[in-house]
Amino acid sequence: MTTEVPEVSGGGRRPGRRPGRRPGTADTRGEILAAARRVFAEKGFDKATIRGIAREAAVDPALVHHYFDSKEGVFVAALRLPLDPSSMIPRVLAGPREEVGERIVRFVLTMTADAEAREPLLGLVRTAMVNEQAAGMVREFFRTAVVGRVAETLEVPPLRMEAAFAQMFGVLMTRYILVFEPMASADIEELVELLAPVVQGYLAG
Repeated sequence: MTTEVPEVSGGGRRPGRRPGRRPGTADTRGEILAAARRVFAEKGFDKATIRGIAREAAVDPALVHHYFDSKEGVFVAALRLPLDPSSMIPRVLAGPREEVGERIVRFVLTMTADAEAREPLLGLVRTAMVNEQAAGMVREFFRTAVVGRVAETLEVPPLRMEAAFAQMFGVLMTRYILVFEPMASADIEELVELLAPVVQGYLAG
């Protein structure tokens, strides 16, 4: 299964769209997600806004916030990603600083252990490897909403945080896309024991 990059919208009002803002309907959530895919494809993650997505969907911005809380929430839902930074980051940062590497490794490996949950993420990665538009969306989302936020909270230099991210990204590539053995079939706890000190070393400096 691959994640398709949404077609770029030309912007503006689509044919047949009525002027003004309409209230929510049974299809509003899906229409917002469809609009979000077009906006993210055209503008990328950083330049997309809740107001812009609402304008594309012809709804009030409050409805977008009602369904998704934040731009990150819209992106996660639109691309069917298995992680939401608003819930993931507090979870991995809660607890002793010297164990944050272990929590990050365990979270990533547990999150991707379920094939149905990880496939949208891997599909997006596969697409990003051959499509610069998709690569830009992925890069901006993870840099801004995940890596940058964790680095700022932990006061870790960006290079070290990106190195930790690259470590886990490489593990996922090896485990699920290249399917190297014995990495592909290794037990989660075995990998946590192996990888946690490495990731912790990046974060501790």
